[in-house]
Amino acid sequence: MSNPPSPPPYAFGDLQGCRTPFQRLLQQLSPSSDTPLWFAGDLINRGPESLATLRDVVGFGGRAIAVLGNHDLHLLAVSAGIRRSKNSDTLSDILAAPDAAELLEWVRHRPIAHFEDGMLMVHAGVLPQWDVTLALELADELQSALRAPTWKETLKDLYGNEPRRWSPDLKRTERLRVAFNAFTRIRFCTADGAMEFAANGGPGSAPEGYLPWFDAPGRKTEDVTVVFGHWAALGLMLRDNVIGLDSGCVWGNRLSAVRLAASPAERTIAQVDCSECKASGN
Repeated sequence: MSNPPSPPPYAFGDLQGCRTPFQRLLQQLSPSSDTPLWFAGDLINRGPESLATLRDVVGFGGRAIAVLGNHDLHLLAVSAGIRRSKNSDTLSDILAAPDAAELLEWVRHRPIAHFEDGMLMVHAGVLPQWDVTLALELADELQSALRAPTWKETLKDLYGNEPRRWSPDLKRTERLRVAFNAFTRIRFCTADGAMEFAANGGPGSAPEGYLPWFDAPGRKTEDVTVVFGHWAALGLMLRDNVIGLDSGCVWGNRLSAVRLAASPAERTIAQVDCSECKASGN
């Protein structure tokens, strides 16, 4: 007899160290022991319990699939001396933990993108010129570079805003930086995929000539469902082929999870209040 299929995964928005709401949401969902748990990046930082939250997710073992977000990568950069810690960071408990080396190694080996059953999960977004095949190719190239012995040199070169648009003729470092920025930072772009990094308000705050990346006309990932986080000002957004999960838990709003059934009509939402997890600063 063949094994029954696994239940649909639950996908969670950005946890950012807000462990108490996360535990409350897990209790509400009561997932079975074989239910996959997807995390759209930014497991840690700015919330009050980054270390405990990270350990929780690591403890799920192989059923937890967490893509890398900009805050997760910031942790790696701070640990490597590439970037300075910010006043709003809550990373010191991780860096000082007795198992810090093991935790950082786990973070560094998370995927940039995950594709399964017609669903593509990334932290921030994808450029409109990328189909799933190219997106996964670029994600694999980027995550392989971050897992290599020379990862610190690679990560140092990834920070920067240029080039702002994709071209197949880009040199390796520029190619990786465009992928890094699209997968972990993008909110707005032009119709032809030039990225903008200053605006972080809701969709209506797009600078002139820009639009949300998922509304770019002719976007080549329209044939799959893209699941992402990162954009707290957007809030929870459910479309048939786009699911935005960051509903601003770390800003005192809500933590969201969506049951990723294959049929959009069968997808269900669960949310909890995060009023006790409001970060200070910007």
